[in-house]
Amino acid sequence: MTVIEMKAHNVTGPGRESVNDGRLEWTSACPLSHLIPGLGVAVLIRGGEQAALFLMEDGSLYAVGNIDPFGRAAVMSRGLVGDRAGEPIVVSPLLKQVFSLVDGRCLDDESVRLPVYDVRVWAGMVQVHSTSSAVADSA
Repeated sequence: MTVIEMKAHNVTGPGRESVNDGRLEWTSACPLSHLIPGLGVAVLIRGGEQAALFLMEDGSLYAVGNIDPFGRAAVMSRGLVGDRAGEPIVVSPLLKQVFSLVDGRCLDDESVRLPVYDVRVWAGMVQVHSTSSAVADSA
């Protein structure tokens, strides 16, 4: 299932920053009630990036880049989700690499990462931030 970006009103005026001034942007994906735990959804976010959005069995939400860095295809939303040693993961449906949903690192090759996006629920609507979060390396 692919979710298409919903148009947001661009409101500017006194005391409001414009999108070009760096205001946080969120893309509405779908109502939370439409997500099925364990199944991913592809989301086209502002700027043309693709995210793979997941609702886990415990109710937590994660979003990572939808492009598999090994196979170069937009398939991560079709991956299997689960956990490895308590860490939520997604397994690529192409070559079966395992990625952390927390920080995007590939557990099979730590030199490779998926972008990670912030997710929130606003008035029952799941929203994905338009830019990936910077995850600091622990090395």
